[in-house]
Amino acid sequence: MLPFGFTHSVWIEPAKYRGARRREIQTRPDERRGTLHRYGSQEPSARPPDGGVAIFTGRWRMTTIYKICEEKMWRDAERDGAFFGSAVDYADGFIHFSSAAQAAGTAGRHFTGMSGLVLIAVDAEALGTALKWEPSRGGALFPHLYGPLQLTAVRWVKPLRLDPDGRHVFPKLEE
Repeated sequence: MLPFGFTHSVWIEPAKYRGARRREIQTRPDERRGTLHRYGSQEPSARPPDGGVAIFTGRWRMTTIYKICEEKMWRDAERDGAFFGSAVDYADGFIHFSSAAQAAGTAGRHFTGMSGLVLIAVDAEALGTALKWEPSRGGALFPHLYGPLQLTAVRWVKPLRLDPDGRHVFPKLEE
């Protein structure tokens, strides 16, 4: 499932700019190609029919995003009133997050076998324009926060335990 989408879009057909016909359809972004698709269709619809111009209206339907970090680092953030990122976040200039579909892969790639971690669920919409979805691992879009994480955007914090094989056990994640 994709991490975000437009609630609707309006197509304006170029041959009829005066009194243009408008039509609302559900769309979703395609992470792999950077185009829009109609829900329930694999056919790209980034361009309106008849070579028209697409004007997107409505608002983003954002989701919950996730941050994995050391519990001590998170407790410091709670004391300070905001989370400013890890050493890797500082080096990259933004705070790294993952969608629900990406979180296990992030844990396996960057936190293998590490204990003492927490999983932080964040309301992506509450982060406003400081949150950008940018290509990263394999071209997939990942959420990056350009600024501190305000604690008011945090939905919950849970310990990220290890199973007997050293893999992280995730709670049920919200999309």
